[in-house]
Amino acid sequence: MSDDDNSTSSAEESVNVEETKEEEITDLSNSDVCTKYQEASKIVNLALKGLIEQCIPGAKVLDLCKFGSTIIQTSSSKLYTKKVNGNAIEKGVAFPVCVSVNDVICNHSPLGSEELVSEPLKAGDIVKLDLGCHIDGYISVAAHTLIVPEAAGDAPKVDDDMGNIAVAAYNAMLIAAASIKAGTKNAAVTQVVDRVANSYGVNAISSVRMHQMKRFVIDGVKEVALKEPTADELEAGEEKVDECTFEQAEVYAVDVAMSTGEGKPRPSGVLRTTVFKRNVEANYRLKMKNSRYLLSEVDKKFPTLPFTLAHFEDERAAKMGVTECVSHGLLTPYPVLHEQKDAKVAHFKCTVLLLPSGTLRVTGLDMPEYFKTDKKPDEETQKLLTELAEIAAKKAKKKAAKKKKKKKASA
Repeated sequence: MSDDDNSTSSAEESVNVEETKEEEITDLSNSDVCTKYQEASKIVNLALKGLIEQCIPGAKVLDLCKFGSTIIQTSSSKLYTKKVNGNAIEKGVAFPVCVSVNDVICNHSPLGSEELVSEPLKAGDIVKLDLGCHIDGYISVAAHTLIVPEAAGDAPKVDDDMGNIAVAAYNAMLIAAASIKAGTKNAAVTQVVDRVANSYGVNAISSVRMHQMKRFVIDGVKEVALKEPTADELEAGEEKVDECTFEQAEVYAVDVAMSTGEGKPRPSGVLRTTVFKRNVEANYRLKMKNSRYLLSEVDKKFPTLPFTLAHFEDERAAKMGVTECVSHGLLTPYPVLHEQKDAKVAHFKCTVLLLPSGTLRVTGLDMPEYFKTDKKPDEETQKLLTELAEIAAKKAKKKAAKKKKKKKASA
């Protein structure tokens, strides 16, 4: 073989190597990807369980957010510690820990400098926990609603309205999760959520979206509306969700928030917006020094996923610089949203994987047993809920038997 032939062969091999790198499979058809989603999901559920135990009278919202973030960072740091091609695998918080109380719907993650704005928790408060974790960019998220007890270990007092709204939101999440399967259209999921809301006589929160998630993308193009916008809402600027069809190997955040009020969220006039996400398609030559500092830090540490201003060493500079970044479209805000005063809100969220064997829910805890209602869902919803309960019971029984067998073998 001539030198020219050797040179041609080497070039072809180089091209093949480059093509192999470009063809990295980043959906659930890759078993390693599936494992990373599931490991992130375990951490999400662990963080939720830890936070629930900390939600007692006197607990500070800021401390809870820090506690949840610590669980996510510490737990994820122990996984995938070997470098790949000389680079450490990214992992940690995918969505900042938010603790929203009473009529606050979502996105409340206070700053240390503004701690006094948020009152400590008290018995009877409705608390919504919301957070996310990622391993190598593969994201799992969850949200949970609870009532603060009189003391740790006590069962809290829950009125009928709160019990009903929590059951409605949780059941809507279960039904929606089961409805997201390959071949189904997003409008069908919106319809089942609407059916559940009507059965319990509550309102889904308008503008809430369920999103497809991809590697380092928490809000993909495919999305599901929690409820169809009204003519007035469309006129006011709310966009109608484009039709899409779910496909195998996709991942979705199933996000459900419901209210005893109007279901129309309002930006907070008191609580600062602290959660943002970089708009990767936008560029602008910033004028303020603090704005340039903030954007530089975001591009280095949070180039794609949501973050909170509390993550920055110079919190004051971050607060001063964020306005210019937002006004020029460089950052997308996640505003703190309220319902009308005295309205009761429940928020549940889970992550589902669309596998060949069917839809698998990997995050989200069981609804607290103290949430109860006398109202009954429609016949079709009840049938599906019964089927889901039977499947869950079989899985729990199988898991318990496997654990018992393992314990017996090690004895």
